[in-house]
Amino acid sequence: MSLPKYAELDSLTNVVDIEKEIFLLQKTLFDLKLKKFTSQNVKPHLFTHTKHRIGQLQFKKACLIKKEN
Repeated sequence: MSLPKYAELDSLTNVVDIEKEIFLLQKTLFDLKLKKFTSQNVKPHLFTHTKHRIGQLQFKKACLIKKEN
């Protein structure tokens, strides 16, 4: 499975939507960590993909904020 592409973020054009998406991904990451801690079956690549997507969203958010100023 390949990492999520930055070009897929074109639909997100305002900071509020990006913040909502980041919150949902952080919740997903917490759930994955909880499953790992409780010895449930977790696919390890999901950690990498989720963290990568959060980083992309934070970068896009910073760019939008800088563009507004």
